[in-house]
Amino acid sequence: MMTDTDKADFVARFAAAWASRDPEQFLALWHPDGELHYPFADRVIYGHEIGKLNALQNAQAPKLTWTLLGWTARGDVVVIEWESSNTYGDHVVTWRGVDKMPLKGGRIMEEIVYADTAPLQAMRQGKPFEPLMKMPA
Repeated sequence: MMTDTDKADFVARFAAAWASRDPEQFLALWHPDGELHYPFADRVIYGHEIGKLNALQNAQAPKLTWTLLGWTARGDVVVIEWESSNTYGDHVVTWRGVDKMPLKGGRIMEEIVYADTAPLQAMRQGKPFEPLMKMPA
């Protein structure tokens, strides 16, 4: 079982990896057999592929930002709330998400990323993002 200090250290290393966007820092967080369930990819990504994913992200989204908003943990499961943004042409799009990560030996065994991709999909298709429900005034 991880201590509170171990969990806080993991979150700090996770945030530092995002700040640097260094594929090697991300790779160090992952168990090689871990699985990333990522709504922005077309398949499950394995721990040994994380460096490759980050290099691809750096090339395709050089202005991508990631900000840690908060985190919590229970047992060896860490949950991180974050906010990202990216510039697409003249538009800056911001979205939020949550990652749930069971850890083993301080390394990610599985990461499930929960994020709404609808606004990004609409933008990609050149359509305005329309909410499913409009609240009356």
